[in-house]
Amino acid sequence: MMRRMKVIYKVTWPNGKIYVGSDLTDSITYFGSPDKRLIEADFPTREARRDITVRREILWESDTASDTEVLRKERELIVALRANDPAIGYNKNPRPGSS
Repeated sequence: MMRRMKVIYKVTWPNGKIYVGSDLTDSITYFGSPDKRLIEADFPTREARRDITVRREILWESDTASDTEVLRKERELIVALRANDPAIGYNKNPRPGSS
């Protein structure tokens, strides 16, 4: 039986802000679940939404890590990349200063 790769990825939006997430199934179509209200606020006009390119990069992957290990690594990368700082990213957790 082939093991599924578990990944942690970074999504970069056109404004440079990032979202860090994990995917336990390594689905190419999964881009996480950031708070859509935060993203909508940064792209408020029809023109700003007309043509958007979003980049998804895999930062870390494992076919042996437990789900708990993946989530711990995801949190570590969110803090390290400051993706939970509203000026830098769209992650709401962990709250800055609560790492």
